[in-house]
Amino acid sequence: MVEDMNNEMASFDALKVGDVVSGKVTKVEEKHALVDVGYKVDGILPISELSSLHVEKVTDLLNEGDEVTVKVTKLQDDELVLSKREVDADKAWGDLEQKFKDKTTFSVEIADVVKGGLVVDLGVRGFIPASLVERHFVEDFGDYKGRPLDVKIVELDREKRKVILSHRAVLDEEADKKKQETLQNIKEGDVIEGTVQRLTDFGAFVDIGGVDGLVHISQLAHHRVETPSEVVSEGDKVKVKVLSVDPENERISLSIKATQPGPWETAKDKIKPGDVLEGTVKRLVPFGAFVELIPGVEGLVHISEISHDHIGTPDEVLSEGQVIKVKVLDVNFEDQRVSLSIKALEDGQTKKQDTRQQTSNDTNDEASTGFSLGDMIGDQLKKYK
Repeated sequence: MVEDMNNEMASFDALKVGDVVSGKVTKVEEKHALVDVGYKVDGILPISELSSLHVEKVTDLLNEGDEVTVKVTKLQDDELVLSKREVDADKAWGDLEQKFKDKTTFSVEIADVVKGGLVVDLGVRGFIPASLVERHFVEDFGDYKGRPLDVKIVELDREKRKVILSHRAVLDEEADKKKQETLQNIKEGDVIEGTVQRLTDFGAFVDIGGVDGLVHISQLAHHRVETPSEVVSEGDKVKVKVLSVDPENERISLSIKATQPGPWETAKDKIKPGDVLEGTVKRLVPFGAFVELIPGVEGLVHISEISHDHIGTPDEVLSEGQVIKVKVLDVNFEDQRVSLSIKALEDGQTKKQDTRQQTSNDTNDEASTGFSLGDMIGDQLKKYK
C-alpha cells in the first residue's frame, strides 16, 4: 500500500527526499524502528519522528509487522531516514485549516497534561491553555488525561506549527444559545427552578437556564431580610416566579417570596386565642409594642396590656429586641391582626402572691395578739350558747 499525500506516487526504484511511501516495520529498537520501504536498505524511523507529541518508547506506538506511511527525510547511499510525524502533519494541516475556517466543533482526546494546559495529538501538536479549558477555574487537570473534549480552533499558524484549541469556546457558544432560547421562551408569571449563582448586598442572581435573573432582597422572603445569605446560599436550588422580562437588555426580575405561602397563611396553624407564645419585641410605639411571633407575623401588645401597674410609655417596661412571653387574646387573619397581652400572664402569679401575702398577714396577726382566728370564733360561739 502506497499513499501519496501530494498526489504523486514515489517510485521505490528512485527514492528521493520528500517522497511519501508505505512500508512494514521489520524491527523495533529502544530509540528507533526499522522500516522496509522497498529500498536496498531498511529505513530508520527515529523515535523523535514518530509523533508530534513526546514518545517514551517506540513500542508505545509501533510493533514489528505494522504497516506505516512515512516521508523520506534523508537519503545518502546506504542511509535512509524516515518520518511518520511529517506525514501525519501534512495530512492534518489541510483538515485543520478547513476546521478553523468553518469554525467547526470537533472532539479530541487529551494526550497529556502539561504546565499551563492540555496537549492533544492532531497529527500536529494541539494545545489547550488552562484558561480555555472550562468556564470556571480548575485547580487540578490531573483527571483530564484520556478524556474526550469538544473543541474549536481559536488560533492556527502553519509556519510556526501552532494550533491553539478551546473547549471553553464550545461551552460559551452552547451557553449563549441556551440563553437566547430562555429569553425568547420565558414569560412573566412563570414559576421555574433555578440555581443561586452569586449573592450581592441587594439580592441574589439565579441561573434559570443559561441566563441569570435577579431576586431583589425584598423578594427573597415574606419577612424582612438584612442580607441575602440569611435566606439562600450559592449553589442552592430554588423555585422562583418571573416578575418581568427584558430580552433586549437580558434582564429578568425574579421572586422567591411569590412562590411561598405568606406568613399569615402559615400562622393559621400556629396561632390561636389563648396560646402562650414567645416573641421578640420589634417596635415600640406610644400606644404599645409590636411583637414578632413568627417571621413576618407581628402582634400588638396594647399599652394597657403590658403591665398591671400604670405606665406612661412602653419603653418603661420593654425594649426592642427583647424576647418575651405573651398570651394571644384575639386573632383576625383577614385583617392580619393579633392582639396580645403580657399582663394576662401575670394574673395568676399576682393572685398567688396576694393569697400568700394574706396568709402571711393572718399569721403575723396571730403572733402579735396571741389569739388565733379559731380562738376568736370560739369566743363568739360561747356568747350564743
